[in-house]
Parts: sequence; structure tokens; C-alpha cells
Amino acid sequence: MFYLRLLVLWAGLFFASFASAEKPELQLANVYERGLDVSRYWVSEKLDGVRGYWDGKHLLSRSGRPITAPAWFTEGLPDHPLDGELWIGRGKFEAVSAIVRRMQPDDSDWLAVRYMVFDLPGHSGTFTERVEVMEKVVSRIGKSWVRMIPQYRVKTESILLNELDRVVFAGGEGLMLHHQDALYQSGRTNMLLKLKPWQDAEARVIGHLPGKGKYKGKLGALLVETAEGVQFRLGTGFSDAQRADPPEVGEWVTYKFTGLTRYGKPRFASFLRLYQPN
Repeated sequence: MFYLRLLVLWAGLFFASFASAEKPELQLANVYERGLDVSRYWVSEKLDGVRGYWDGKHLLSRSGRPITAPAWFTEGLPDHPLDGELWIGRGKFEAVSAIVRRMQPDDSDWLAVRYMVFDLPGHSGTFTERVEVMEKVVSRIGKSWVRMIPQYRVKTESILLNELDRVVFAGGEGLMLHHQDALYQSGRTNMLLKLKPWQDAEARVIGHLPGKGKYKGKLGALLVETAEGVQFRLGTGFSDAQRADPPEVGEWVTYKFTGLTRYGKPRFASFLRLYQPN
């Protein structure tokens, strides 16, 4: 009985500390719109990993959840904030998400993870100034798994769109654009933009529709509903394994689409992955 009470007490303290983590005040991107003077922006690849905020002492997710990385992984990180992405490689979001979400870190798994730094939240200078400082900070850290996401410039929008094609063809998600004069500020801003060949959003599963033909006995489509109450079907983007074991009713999924119809429904909506807010 004593050990049971001790276990309950420990669990309560653990979850209390988990719940008390403060959500970082992160800078968030708006969607790129054609016609900007792209020569005033720094460009980098948009990595499909898990956002990782280093507050100077702890590694946190975008929701403020502590990320239990091995001690060696965060050893040597500075006493000031870093903003970056925990990343394995293109197209491997689910793998890195599973590693990062484990309460007990596995050293062999974390050996594949890279902390890709893309900003300095505590620095008061422009993004151009922060790029120069970031290079020095990452160099001082001196760890092979801590890297800076390459930042570069392009002169015209046509070159930018060619870059997008190149990255997407290679399996990447898209590009990020930081305005050269941008200060780091929390919330969404037009000084930070994302450019992808499609948009993505989240919806809650409210039903399963049966498959036909080769999908008989499996999932045909998900019936989903957005936070705004828009209902529609997701019938593509699933692997055979996902059709055999689909997301449950009540779970949230991320889908990709290309614009909205006049009724507010996403065009060409396709399942992307289970939504994991991290």
C-alpha cells in the first residue's frame, strides 16, 4: 500500500510539472503570396520535423511540453534561447515525432536526430544580423547533431519558384522566407512566410466510410470536420496499412489541399498524417 501511494504521488508530481510547462512565445509564419520582392528575404528549406525550442535550460515543444532528449544531446547548448527543428530527414516526420514524444529517450534513436537551428528568439537584431550570430553560436556548440538550417538569398520570384520545385522534387515540403529586417516576435507575422505547393490544415474524424472494390472490408474514406464546422471526405493519401487500421473517430488528422471551393470546402483534399500538436 505504501509503494502504491508513493507511485500515485510520483505520478501526480510528474503530470503536474508536465501541465505547468509554459508555452513558448514562438514566431509563426503566414502563407506566401505571389508578387513580393523576394530579394529582401532569406530563404531556407521548410523541414518536416518537430519544432524544438531551447529556453536556455530545457528543450520544449511548441505547446510547452518538455522534450526528454538524452543529456548528451542538449549538452553544450547555450544559456540563451534557440528556435529550431528536430529532424531526421525528408519525409520522416512520423519517425522523428515518435522519438521525440517518448518519455524515456532511447540513445540509439536519438543518434539519428538533428537539431536544425533557424532563429535566435532572444536576440534583438534583424534577421540578417541573427543569421550571422547563429553561425557563430552553432560553431561554438561544436556538436555534429546541432546545425544551422542553410539560409540563402534569391533575386527573383521565378528563381524562388524554381527552388521550390527543386526541394519538392527531392522530397522536401517547401520553403521558408524570413524578411531581412524582421525582428523576432511571437505570433503570426508577414515577416516570416511559408511557401509550399499545397496548403495543410487539421480536421477531426467524425466517421468512417466503407471501401469498395480493392478496398472492400477496409476504409474507403474518412468523414471529417474542421474546427469551423465544415464537413467533407478524405478518401486519398492513405497507405494500405492505414486503410486497414484508420484513425479513430475523435482523432484529429492533418490533410493537404489546394484552395477552397465557393462553399468553403478544401479542393483536392488528401490525408497527410495524424495530427500531433507536439
